[in-house]
Amino acid sequence: MKLPLRLLMLAALLLTFTSCSEALSENRGPAAPDFALPDLNGTVHHLTDYEGEKVYLFFWASWCSICLSGLNELEELAESDKDFTILTIISPGTYAERNANEFKAWFSTIDHDGDFIVLLDDGGEVFGQFEMEAYPSSAWINSAGRITEQRTGHVTNDEILELMNSIR
Repeated sequence: MKLPLRLLMLAALLLTFTSCSEALSENRGPAAPDFALPDLNGTVHHLTDYEGEKVYLFFWASWCSICLSGLNELEELAESDKDFTILTIISPGTYAERNANEFKAWFSTIDHDGDFIVLLDDGGEVFGQFEMEAYPSSAWINSAGRITEQRTGHVTNDEILELMNSIR
């Protein structure tokens, strides 16, 4: 009779540890800094608006040839059926970027469908908060609001999807 009781207690203990390890894995990585940034139409987006969702952040610049060559690919991803939000961030007036009005005018002339959100990080504060060092840069944020990965350089849609599918 003692053996089944011990097995039951062991099973309960293992279940508890498994639940804790899943919770801990969701909390790995630093908390993503919240921000309040306007999009090209003036609507302010807070990262906390996407609480409970996975978010892919893409930091880019209009003068960056690598960034520009990847915009069509990013647009394809934005149009696809996915379970995460794509936010792109530009820093007008800093890091050799045009000011906000010049950027908006320039962006309206390039070939794009407008399927991804462009946020204006005037002064580059958010770029600095995420400790980005170059363009393009990316950050993957899980549904718990934690940064699970950061990379500098071009990232393919397959790589973005692989990482997004690996997080909750």
